[in-house]
Amino acid sequence: MSWRSFVGLFCRSSEYTLRSRWPHNFQQRCSFRKVAKKPETKKVEEELLPAHFESTEAALHRQPPSRSPRSFSRLLRPLVFTVGFTGCSFSSAAIWQYESLKTRVQSYFDGQRTKWLDKVRLPKRGEAHKDLIELWNSLSEGQRTVTAIIAANVLVFCCWRLPPLQRSMIKYFTADPASKTLCSPMLLSTFSHFSFFHMAANMYVLWGFSSSAVSILGREQFMAVYLSAGVISTFVSYVSKMARGRMGPSLGASGAIMTIVALVCTKMPEAKLAIIFLPMFTFTAANALKGIIALDTAGLVLGWKMFDHAAHLGGALFGIWYVTFGHELIWKNREPFVKLWHKLRTGSGGSKGGH
Repeated sequence: MSWRSFVGLFCRSSEYTLRSRWPHNFQQRCSFRKVAKKPETKKVEEELLPAHFESTEAALHRQPPSRSPRSFSRLLRPLVFTVGFTGCSFSSAAIWQYESLKTRVQSYFDGQRTKWLDKVRLPKRGEAHKDLIELWNSLSEGQRTVTAIIAANVLVFCCWRLPPLQRSMIKYFTADPASKTLCSPMLLSTFSHFSFFHMAANMYVLWGFSSSAVSILGREQFMAVYLSAGVISTFVSYVSKMARGRMGPSLGASGAIMTIVALVCTKMPEAKLAIIFLPMFTFTAANALKGIIALDTAGLVLGWKMFDHAAHLGGALFGIWYVTFGHELIWKNREPFVKLWHKLRTGSGGSKGGH
């Protein structure tokens, strides 16, 4: 296992600036921000990795950040949604694992392959088809698991390129505590990137850490953690914005990815990491995680505007908490729920059936 090509993306501060004409008069900052109408070109600025985008100091000087009343009651619905969605994610993951194990056991005793495997392997369509099957089979379980996540991010990125969809994209795929639509964007914005470079960097890091994370958690638990992390990190961003009175939409996957990175670094603290372009300099995963948390903490306290440090901290702290306590509290206590599902699945006489 080598993470030499991944950790550098988290350990450096870089910004990608995209200049384009934006039809809806808003600017991407740790998110997107509305700015005064100008007849000339509008700037859209994005950071490389973090889940949320930030504008430059010059743009902020031109247009002071909007400050909304600190109505913390607006956070009640997002809080309920966060708790409810997290519970549903882990419940669904437990059911998914149950059904997967049941299918494997039935296939073993029946001496048959699973249906989806038959559909993939039976057709013979030439060398290209065989090469795709061989490529898929060569991937680790973690890489196959995140393929669906990457595909979803690519699809949303393509939707951003369609002008007729942009109003809907802004409404549902950017998370803003001042918006009328508060809850669904907390999840949908986790799959949303406006810049190709930003999306590619995030997916590159996710791909790199996927094998280690899935080997630690299993694919079902990994998906529950990843989706929950996206919502939790967005909620932390909501709280931070509301506390500072600085509103603005945000988007990106880095909050969830920070959870995966923190989880792996906490579980494997002695693993050697290196900066992407300086592989000769190595350091432990534990030190890398400490550096990331220190940087985001300083950014949050000092009010740095390059990244959405609150979302990053929320994701990282959730990853540390989950691998330290959450796995024991949540995942290892899923048995009563699985037994209930088994009874519902098999009917009133479900106690006679076996797993």
